[in-house]
Amino acid sequence: MEMLNPHCGIDRDDRGVVRLAICNAGPLNILSSAVTDGVREGFERLAGDNAIRAVILAGQSEKSMIGGADIKEMAKLDQKSAEAFIMRLRDLCEAVRHFPAPVIARLPGWCLGGGLEVAAACDFRIAAHNAKFGMPEVRVGIPSVIHAALLPRLIGWGRARWLVMTAENIDAPTALAWGLVNVVAKEGGLDAAVEHTVKALLECGPEALRSQKDLLRQWEELPLTVSINLSVGTFGKSFLTGEPQRLMQGFLDRKK
Repeated sequence: MEMLNPHCGIDRDDRGVVRLAICNAGPLNILSSAVTDGVREGFERLAGDNAIRAVILAGQSEKSMIGGADIKEMAKLDQKSAEAFIMRLRDLCEAVRHFPAPVIARLPGWCLGGGLEVAAACDFRIAAHNAKFGMPEVRVGIPSVIHAALLPRLIGWGRARWLVMTAENIDAPTALAWGLVNVVAKEGGLDAAVEHTVKALLECGPEALRSQKDLLRQWEELPLTVSINLSVGTFGKSFLTGEPQRLMQGFLDRKK
């Protein structure tokens, strides 16, 4: 593993797939300010590498990808330092959300609070059979904020309200039924499920996927008619990459 900084290590294979591991963050991969900054810096360093086809975000341990934000650190905050703390986490989530290539959250064990916010900022969420999800912030006296705002878009207002206001946890099958995760792996099959998604992405045009992710991010915020009309230009520009010509011709050749 190549360490980009003390809290972010990467492994890259010859397909352009990067596994980005959150390191030296305790057994539950807890987000202190230092860990948050380290992981964000890792994403920002990799963002300019056009050879990257996909990123798998993982924790160093199998207990979680990210167990949550650091309560020991948060217990000492005041208003000003609390805002600085949460802005760090916001910036990490934005680095994930704006990363040009697809990002897959690999989710064993616990995924709570800030960890679920980071997972929501990823493009895909692949959960272990025994994963647990929750937003426990209100139980420790704070609201769920920043990228918890993605939850209603993923699972609807009623379910998002239930998560952030009751602080109750849900299991992996419930998370799948709600649309919070894309896949729940069979027991012992988390990496195989992640690899299945990676292979699906590698079958697609890399430039087309980057354009699609960018469009989806804009569609989240734009009115429908604006979204439709915006995408016409993106469709046209895709023909400047050479991908449509190459991949469509390959499709036609296979049909002969």
